[in-house]
Amino acid sequence: MSDLIILCATGDVKEETPISVSPENFPMLAVYEYDGEYFVTDNLCTHGMAVLTDGYQDGSDIECPFHGGAFCIKTGEATAAPCVTPIKTYPVSLVNGNICIPAAAS
Repeated sequence: MSDLIILCATGDVKEETPISVSPENFPMLAVYEYDGEYFVTDNLCTHGMAVLTDGYQDGSDIECPFHGGAFCIKTGEATAAPCVTPIKTYPVSLVNGNICIPAAAS
């Protein structure tokens, strides 16, 4: 498992309540639960540099707290203006009840 970075336990994340994590050598990340699956994205809005976990998760979208733009947590694509530039997403692995991403993903 040395090629994976543990971000948090699955129990730390609840649907509609994403959390922020700051693993070493990575930007601040957001961890989400949606429909029984877990997703990880960068945690800064590409439009206004707001912390996305300070915003509102609505299903598979995260709404930026600054201007109301939104992104799909599954793909990173912007889903509501004024956001147009996608956020980075990370492949997720579940290991022993932990949410992990590849160490080389940074």
